[in-house]
Amino acid sequence: MKYPFGLLFTFFIASISYAQVPPATDQRHYDIVSSVSADRIEKDIEKLVSFGTRHTLSDTTSKKRGIGAARRWIKSEFDNISTECKGCLEVSFMRDMVKGDPETRIKEDVEIVNVVAIQRGSKYPNRYVIMSGDIDSRVSDVMNAKSDAPGANDNASGMAGVIEASWVLSKYQFESSIIYVGLSGEEQGLFGGKIMAEYAKKHNWEIIGVLDNDMIGNIQGVNQVIDNRSFRIFSEPTPVTEDERTRMRRRYYGGEVDGVSRQLARYIANMTNTYMPEMKPMMIYRLDRFGRGGHHKPFNDAGFPGVRIMETNENYTWQHQDVRMEGGIAYGDVLEHVNFPYAAKLTAVNAITLAGLAWAPPAPDNVEIAGAVQASTSLRWEKKDDENLAGYKIYWRETTEAQWQYSKFVGNVSEYLLENVVIDNYFFGVAAVAKDGNESVVVFPGGVYSREAD
Repeated sequence: MKYPFGLLFTFFIASISYAQVPPATDQRHYDIVSSVSADRIEKDIEKLVSFGTRHTLSDTTSKKRGIGAARRWIKSEFDNISTECKGCLEVSFMRDMVKGDPETRIKEDVEIVNVVAIQRGSKYPNRYVIMSGDIDSRVSDVMNAKSDAPGANDNASGMAGVIEASWVLSKYQFESSIIYVGLSGEEQGLFGGKIMAEYAKKHNWEIIGVLDNDMIGNIQGVNQVIDNRSFRIFSEPTPVTEDERTRMRRRYYGGEVDGVSRQLARYIANMTNTYMPEMKPMMIYRLDRFGRGGHHKPFNDAGFPGVRIMETNENYTWQHQDVRMEGGIAYGDVLEHVNFPYAAKLTAVNAITLAGLAWAPPAPDNVEIAGAVQASTSLRWEKKDDENLAGYKIYWRETTEAQWQYSKFVGNVSEYLLENVVIDNYFFGVAAVAKDGNESVVVFPGGVYSREAD
């Protein structure tokens, strides 16, 4: 069939425009969600519970009981997965000694051992996104290393989720590195996270996100609410490592809720809304639960972006408790209280987030903004040299909104003018977009520049 020249020209122009705009979704994420297995997670939680106690100060030599047996089993699982994917995981123990102090929860010297599996990125091997779970468990007395502490939900659920995510994502290749890690010493003072964060600083790791999974298997709250459709993402508003000049500038330019960890939380929520619309992510504007802390905190303390992902409804009679029946109430963190399909859903949330970030190009550097007393807003940034880069997307939202409301893909440029969008009324950010549609975390402007008035 012959077409008029004008129609062919139209087709040509349309094909160029279509090629320049990346797709809105990536089918692989739907495949990842459907590949997460509640049955495998259930078996892994059962195995972790079978070690009796995983207390940080428990037995390290037994083959069947204590934290030593648990961490060796976790390593063996990562090793098995690596064998299946022909060596795609670099599996090792990360060890360090913690000195005993009678004023702390470590009364005697103890070796803290993390289990680490690195899926090395093909293009950015020193750029990491991390999913963590805690190995250790406890009963009512935090110093009791002898009694049974099943820790089925806290935190065998998170650890099983990490193992499952590594199994699912080992079927893919990524440009950036993914780390799956079991951290130790959480209940005694977040020691495993401290050790890993210090190691990352010492070896100049570029960490783009830490997803701390701590209790992802309970759907029945102490408030009698039963809900398997929502989960919480805890994130601090701004980095604790920023300098006084940055804090002072924020009084005039904004950004009180736009730090790197908060942008990571928004990314997770957006990925969930896109690929798992049946789930409701709740962004909690707090480092952690009221007055409490999790294993993302040591990474935040070191300046890295990190969040805590967990169930919405906690049941305090089922965590940090001796297993017992008292006053007609069953206490203890046992298998019967874990909802395995729900744990699988939260594992899938992690997996698509890890994949999206590891497939995405590096986020833009040195994002700056201009537009004071002008009718339009402009942003500029440093472009990255990456053949996978389709271009950049500008985001903006009203200042009272939690999530980005508006966006515009502007192509592979380093500056763009948003005409008739007044800078005073919105917050702005820029993300890098891959040709397959995967995006980096949004970067909030860190500087201001001048341009000619409209």
